[in-house]
Amino acid sequence: MLKIEDLWVDIHGKEVLRGINLHIGRGETHCLFGKNGSGKTTLLMTIMGFSGYEIKQGRISFKGQDITKTPLNERSAMGAGLLFQRPPTLRGVKLKDMLAVCRRGKDDSGLAEQLAVKYGFDRFLEREVNLGFSGGEIKKSELLQLLAQNPDLTLLDEPESGVDIENLQIIGDMIRKLLQKDIHRNRQKSGLIITHTGFILNYVAADRGHVMLDGQIYCQGNPLEIFEGIQKYGYEECVRCRQ
Repeated sequence: MLKIEDLWVDIHGKEVLRGINLHIGRGETHCLFGKNGSGKTTLLMTIMGFSGYEIKQGRISFKGQDITKTPLNERSAMGAGLLFQRPPTLRGVKLKDMLAVCRRGKDDSGLAEQLAVKYGFDRFLEREVNLGFSGGEIKKSELLQLLAQNPDLTLLDEPESGVDIENLQIIGDMIRKLLQKDIHRNRQKSGLIITHTGFILNYVAADRGHVMLDGQIYCQGNPLEIFEGIQKYGYEECVRCRQ
């Protein structure tokens, strides 16, 4: 689904990512741990093709196609979707209209509204996107848009950030639906989840975990074991282990 090879990225002339290699198979969910400022969000934004992230070296392949220089809108049309950690407020745009844009060209009329009802979010459909929403409400709004888009690869930037305990279960349910966690054979949807706290792993199972520090991936393996090690020893243990 996604293959990143020797990726080096600068932002405003500053080197942020240094030689990233990452392979996510079809139907797999990967989890990326790391301290704030380690380059995790930069990686997601680069994968999606946002401007300002200058690829100095390396290659990004999506579904077997080289998308290193492909515009953001084409990557989205190919089936890549992103949940922002801090999404913008869209004044003048109602959530129901945004959902209609997200599902344009798809034969699932009314699905987003049905999901909004299921997750107790239907009363927000007439409101402007994210305007006056709480942290948990913003995440639900973003996830509804992704469910309407129905991407093949979902990039999730700290989905548990700003969400209270009561809403984490609903957020987890929505992510599991996005990633087809109810399907145990022939799963087609893949995901890359950035997490700082690791709490999302209580609600969404990941197949593989990675640790990013200083723009490099230091280790990879069982995500729960990695998170347990981080909790017990901190990220510096990853540096000592690599040395």
